[in-house]
This record gives sequence, structure tokens and C-alpha cells, in this order.
Amino acid sequence: MPAMRRIAMISAVFMILTGYACPARPAFASRWSPTETGGGELRRIAVVIDDFGSAMKGTEEILSLPIPITAAVMPFLPTTRRDAEEAHRRGHEVIVHLPMEPIRGKRSWLGPGAITTDLSDEEIRKRVNAAIDDVPHARGVNNHMGSKATADPRVMRIVMDVCRERGLYFLDSRTSPRSQAAAEAERVGVPLVDNDLFLDEVYSASHVHKQLRKLALSIDRQPDIIVIGHVGPPGLITAAALRSAIPNLREDADFVRLSEMLPEPAPLLKWK
Repeated sequence: MPAMRRIAMISAVFMILTGYACPARPAFASRWSPTETGGGELRRIAVVIDDFGSAMKGTEEILSLPIPITAAVMPFLPTTRRDAEEAHRRGHEVIVHLPMEPIRGKRSWLGPGAITTDLSDEEIRKRVNAAIDDVPHARGVNNHMGSKATADPRVMRIVMDVCRERGLYFLDSRTSPRSQAAAEAERVGVPLVDNDLFLDEVYSASHVHKQLRKLALSIDRQPDIIVIGHVGPPGLITAAALRSAIPNLREDADFVRLSEMLPEPAPLLKWK
């Protein structure tokens, strides 16, 4: 089994075992028209897709969805630059999917350049900068795995310092309820958002559709929702489920890039 596919499958098993806590204008962008709740609040969904960077299953199907997505691209992999460039060319947003140490599992599962808690301050800074440099067009960073590293204040302090210096935001994938990401981001003024829902931690169409129904039911009480899916083993399932759900979800909310969820978002773009 190719190494990256093995990493992705092991990552998914880890997700199940540990219980995750929760540009140029593209051709299919047409007009500005925010969707509002009855009270005037904007309803917005940001779809983040993790694990780009190794020509994983579902890559083309996800990138061709008729909505803006945020492509989380792992650094130092065979198609890292190609996937980031292609996502950007199609008008999607790109972020760095930074491999970070989990509580359980082997570090070799993370791939190259992982951020681990035994590294020195200097080495962590060096690796975060190198990862950002390796992913073209990156606007932000999120953690790949990382239940141990994100709970370490020292590690997250350095990660956030680099994000501030590079002008990037941070998405906490919420792989640990003890994550220090928010506290350290606030300390240095890095814009931060949190994942609300994983779509495909179980590789079945029925589960992904169940998660999308959960998303639809959540929109009324939570106007801004961030969801994370994956290319790789669940990629084709997730792409097909999203494509079928988009028309109904669009009746209640707009799909936006992740940066539009930040405290001072860019103007909301209505995609068709």
C-alpha cells in the first residue's frame, strides 16, 4: 500500500478511536447575494477538505464541486504543489494541513515534517515555516491529527507566533478537547476558527449523509458552521454526498471560503 494512503487510513482509524471533538473569481461565481436568517443574520457554511497532497481518491471530484471549498494541503508530499495550484486556479482557498503529533499512534503515520512535542523551539519554528513555504497560496493553517501537540501550550505558542508573522489564520480541527490553539491565538492576535463537524470519520455513504442532515438541522441555531471532510479513502463518497446535498443546503445558507468566517470577513460571495 502506498505510504500516503496508509497514513490516511491510519489517520481515519485514529479519528474513530479518539473521537474528534468536534483569489481569482472562479467561472461558476455569479453574484453577490448573502442569505439571511429571519433576524437578519447571515447563514454560512465553510467546507474544508483535508489531506490533499498525494493525488488521493476524490481529489478531482472535490475540486470540481460547484461551491467554494477550502483545500487543506499537506506539505512535502508528491502532489502538494500541484494540488495547491489547482485548487487556487479554480478559485478555492488553500491552507496548510500541518501534521502534528497525536496522543496515540506512530509518528511515522504523520508523514514528513511533523510537529512533535519533543522538538526544540527552534526546530518547531523551522518546520512550521518550511511547511508554509511548501504550500503555494496558503491563507491559513490547520492541524492534521495533533491531539497531543495542540494540547501543548509551548508548541502552540510557537505555531501561532509563526502564523502571526506570516499573516495566516488558524483552523483548530478540534482533535483534542484540551487544545491550546484558541488561547495562544488570542495571545498574539491570530484569527482563529474552530471545526464544528466531521463529515466522514466513518467511511460510508450512510454516515456522510447523516452528518450532512445534522449540518442542515444545525443551520437555524448556528448561522456559521465549519465542516471538515477528506480526500483519500472517503473522498469519492464525500464528494458525491456533498454534490447531492448542495441544492437543499443552498436554500438556507451560502457556501463560503473559510477566511470569510474570520472576525472581519471578506464580503460574502454567492456561488451558483
